[in-house]
Amino acid sequence: MINVLTGVAIYLAILFIFCLYRAYKGPHAADRVVAINVVSTKVAVIIAIVAIVTNQDAFVDVALIYAMTGFIATISFSKYVEKKKLF
Repeated sequence: MINVLTGVAIYLAILFIFCLYRAYKGPHAADRVVAINVVSTKVAVIIAIVAIVTNQDAFVDVALIYAMTGFIATISFSKYVEKKKLF
């Protein structure tokens, strides 16, 4: 079970790099917002996987707070992009 979760975490880390590239290179501001949201979600999932592998319940709380923070950041940046008409 731990080997599978470690493999999933490594796979998500590889996909994380592609999302960072899209956030940097994205042709539109909307692409960048979505890419940053996906990065935030992937980090929260990786933190949850670490919580399962290490059997530390505190990491689950950290993952939930990180996910909520990422959601609020995505919403506020989307409102900023909408107001400025960047795309």
